[in-house]
Amino acid sequence: MTDHTPLAPEDYIEPACVLCGTPYGTVPEAKPVPQQRIIEKMDDYMSRRDYAGAERHLLYWLEEARLGHDLRGQLMIEGELVGHYRKTGERDQALAHGEEELRLIGALDYGGTISAGTAYVNVATAMNAFGENERALALFEKARAAYEASSAVKPELLGGLYNNMALTCIALGRHDQARNLYELAIEQMGKVAGGELEQAITYLNMADAVVAELGMEESEAKVEELLDRAYALFDTTPAPRDGYYAFVCEKCAPTFAYYGYFIAADDLTARAERIYAANNGAER
Repeated sequence: MTDHTPLAPEDYIEPACVLCGTPYGTVPEAKPVPQQRIIEKMDDYMSRRDYAGAERHLLYWLEEARLGHDLRGQLMIEGELVGHYRKTGERDQALAHGEEELRLIGALDYGGTISAGTAYVNVATAMNAFGENERALALFEKARAAYEASSAVKPELLGGLYNNMALTCIALGRHDQARNLYELAIEQMGKVAGGELEQAITYLNMADAVVAELGMEESEAKVEELLDRAYALFDTTPAPRDGYYAFVCEKCAPTFAYYGYFIAADDLTARAERIYAANNGAER
């Protein structure tokens, strides 16, 4: 009779990954990242215009989400990175993270859900910003189908979709379609508390659209009307004078300056700088 040696754990347990501790060949349990905390910290970075800090923050948590096999967390962070690189003008980075965002939609089998629609809008907006307008329009159409098929979609999502989709239509010369989309955007953002800031952006986009279609001379009166509406909304909105308010002021000021509204442009720039300075002072 031969000697019997009891099996030790290493004889029958598969070797584990040194990073996640999960035996090879098995699907590890996801370890979710704290999405709300990540967003709140991102808002803090943006309120101080700390783009470098925001990028480090997002890339750190993206790696954590990958190590934790948290696909939902990855999707959220990839979306934030697309928006971040769009704002900083980094085309290759924005589009690369956009492709990853779309891949994750497939991996999660989100299909025609609201979450998928939001991802489509995000990536399409970046594509439009960098001149990929045909691809952008195709994604906007998918987002519109997902949103309009749902009774639960929020008006701010619809407003953002319509506004950004209109920009792409203008770039492609589809002026009639763009006008209709802008009107829909104004209507939807009128249902949102503090939605006046987005309405102001849309009015400025409408001014650009009129000029693109009719030329500067023929559109002068309409442009003035639209700019007056937009500027008034910065005072009448109940939206808090926070980092986002500063961002919109900063974003809109150049358009006012382009059309000769220099006092309005200087005023909005000064409002933004005061908010950023106060936020940076508070951080210190």
